[in-house]
Order: sequence, then structure tokens, then C-alpha cells
Amino acid sequence: MRFWFAITALLLVSVQSAVAQNYPTKPIRLVVPYPPGGPTDFVGRAVSAKLTELLGQQMVVDNRPGAGTVIGSEIIARAAPDGYNLLFGTGGGTFLAPLILPKVPYDPQKDFAPVAMLVMSPQVLVVHPAIGANSVKELIAVAKAKPGQLNFSSVGTGTSPHLGGELFKALAGVDIVHVPYKGTAPGMTDLIAGRVQMAWSSIPTVLTHVQAGRLKMLGTGGTKRSVALPDIPPIADTLPGYELVTWYAIFAPAGTPAAIINRLNIETAKVLKDAELQKRFGEQGLEPVVMTPQELKRYTENDVSRWTRLIKAANIKG
Repeated sequence: MRFWFAITALLLVSVQSAVAQNYPTKPIRLVVPYPPGGPTDFVGRAVSAKLTELLGQQMVVDNRPGAGTVIGSEIIARAAPDGYNLLFGTGGGTFLAPLILPKVPYDPQKDFAPVAMLVMSPQVLVVHPAIGANSVKELIAVAKAKPGQLNFSSVGTGTSPHLGGELFKALAGVDIVHVPYKGTAPGMTDLIAGRVQMAWSSIPTVLTHVQAGRLKMLGTGGTKRSVALPDIPPIADTLPGYELVTWYAIFAPAGTPAAIINRLNIETAKVLKDAELQKRFGEQGLEPVVMTPQELKRYTENDVSRWTRLIKAANIKG
């Protein structure tokens, strides 16, 4: 029995190896569950173009926005696990949405196979200048002196900016009020006008406003200083344990052959070392990060675990 089991295992490995060597033989679809033109779409298209060169087959970006990334994510969760259907996944959408939204039709931990991490970018804390705080420490002091009087905006309940504010509240022990908006633009308009006092956002969204003096940047959500913002300290310097980063990665449907996943991972690592791409990402505050599929799996599990604890403690519901 052991002999035949060993023979079967060897045959399986041989078949998978042959599949990986011949892969790909046709175009690959990368579903991006966001509309065209945003930072996610930019990263997806930039990586896809480079992978097309390395793989010798077209990687086609398929934008499928809607329902907080659920529509596009479900397409890949139900797609054939053959290496020709991939998902451009994000921490805030692919993995956090199911923690907030009711009846999400897939389980990101069970229905997706990690392929490769792409980039990370710290969210940044910005405030209206009128608040009178020049550091995270000073902001905490203002918030404690005015409990319930300071508001922070977000692009919706359960989104990364919202959870970033809730984490800040928990670690700093302050009472600040969440004001959800339907999109980035209206929230940013009210922040600049002073109708809300602070927000957590991506670097490209707020950088021009900070440079023009309309907003003040107090800290980043990374655990170390960002290459794009070397003069801005991490919020964690004042609040140990604080971390709020946006990350983008590639996933495949569960059951996709390991040999194909490993091939994609290796080629993606080559893409992330491309000097031209690194320069383009750096201009957007994005830092390429190379991980094995196993490392990406552990990372997503840890990320989901810590946000689950916060969501339950803060009683956040979609």
C-alpha cells in the first residue's frame, strides 16, 4: 500500500511540474474588484504589464467593482482553479469586508490561495490645521480635553480608515466620533473645510493638500518610517502596537496547483525588483514587498485576527 501511495505521489508531482513548465498557454485574467483609474487599478495594470512580458502570455485586467469588492472577489472564488483566473486582493476589501458585511458569499481564508504580495503603503493621519496639534501626542491631548467633540472621516463603515480611527481610539483612550462618507472626495472636502477634524487616508490622496498647507500630516500607520515620507514618524512611536497599512496581493481560487502558484510567485518577485516599477511605485508611496505564498498566508491570517478582535471590541457592524 505504501509503495502505491509513493508512486501516486511521485506521479502527481511529475504531472504538476509538467503543468507548471508549460504554463501559461493562453491569456490570464486578473480581476480587480475596483473601478478603473484608482491606485489599486494602477498597481494591477503595472504588475500585469510586466508579468505579460515574463510569462509570454497576456495578463488581462478585468475591473469588476461593486459591493465593497464582493462582486469581483466572488467571481474568482467560483472560478476554475487552473491558473488562468486570478484576483487582485486587498486587505481592506478582500479580507476585511467579510468581517463587517452580512452574508458575504465566500470565505477569503478558505476560497482563495495566496500567490504573491505586491505592495504595502502606510495610511497616514492628517488633521485640519485649526485643531492646533503638531504631533500625535498633542492630538491625543486635544482629544482628551474635548471628549466627543472631534470627528474623523472615513470612506465608509468597516473600511481601513474607519478601523484606523477605532484602533487609535482604543490605544489612546480617547473619545472621537466616526463620520462615514460615501467615497473619498466628499470626506476630504469636509476635512479641508474643517467640518471634520481628522482622517486616515492614503498618501497620494492627501499629499498635495498637505504640501499646500490645507492639511497637516502627523503620523504614518507603518511600523517604521516610510521611504516616501522620511520626515513623518510612525503613529506607533507614540502608540505602541498601532499599525495601519494598505496592502495589495494576488490570489488564485483554492485548489489551483501549487506548481502554478509557485511559478507565478517567482515571476512576480522578479517584477517587484524592476527598477522602473519601483520608481513608479515610490512616487505613489507604495513599497514593493516580496513574500512566498506561505508567508502571505500567515500574514493575512494575522491581519484578519487582529482586526477581528478590534471589530468585536468596538461592536462595528456593516
